[in-house]
Amino acid sequence: MTWLMVHQGEAPLVVAFPHTGTTIPPEIEDTLRSPWLALKDTDWWVDALYAFARDLGATTIRTGMSRTVIDVNRDPSGVSLYPGQITTGLCPTETFDGEPFYRPGEEPDEAEIARRRETWFDPYHRVLSEELARLRRRHAHVVLYDAHSIRGHVPRLFPGDLPDLNVGTNGGATCAPALAEVVMAACERSPYTHVLDGRFKGGWTTRHYGNPGAGIHAVQMELAMRTYLAEPPVTAWGNWPADYDPARAQPLQSTLREVLEAALAFAKGHA
Repeated sequence: MTWLMVHQGEAPLVVAFPHTGTTIPPEIEDTLRSPWLALKDTDWWVDALYAFARDLGATTIRTGMSRTVIDVNRDPSGVSLYPGQITTGLCPTETFDGEPFYRPGEEPDEAEIARRRETWFDPYHRVLSEELARLRRRHAHVVLYDAHSIRGHVPRLFPGDLPDLNVGTNGGATCAPALAEVVMAACERSPYTHVLDGRFKGGWTTRHYGNPGAGIHAVQMELAMRTYLAEPPVTAWGNWPADYDPARAQPLQSTLREVLEAALAFAKGHA
């Protein structure tokens, strides 16, 4: 599966990248209003931000398929993760700003959604489950870290500006309190604003796999993109996405390294 990239490490840490992919198969692209719109809400360059994770011994799992094709961080049943709030679905039909992806009448029907789930969603989660099980056989406790980012100002999804670092544990249900504590302590030592279980409490991946009683501790990190990219006031074709700037990203990478090192120390010491 060339669209699914897995690096196997031996440390008790899995870092997942569900939304960094930009591949859209031609038969789907032909139904879209704009290929640029279809990629607008990508978690731009997040896999580059966390390139150091392999040096820590982490396992990394990344899908190259765009979230517009299928969002592997949504409940496959279609149930909303945030009842009463605007969010996108398993096969989203509009951007975060409400712009439609598809030409009229070309939206995916139930059969197409089922095909995409079988082709891309199920294999992604099969591999993720297998890697967690592999590491769990070697370690008493394993941390699953779901890596995300989003524009810091999306009025349709949240008021005002999003904090820089948004840690999600679904209200403490997906990991031991000690893990949330050390992750937040690393955030508090940083120059960035931060929140625990704010607007983003963790997506389906965090909620589905997080089972601290069974030794799997899951957290989601949602970064405001302004922490590593120059976000324009209005995103438009030609000015978005901004290029990845290693120099601008370096301070954030230092904080993220501290976060992952804290998560690893928790997993190794919690036993």
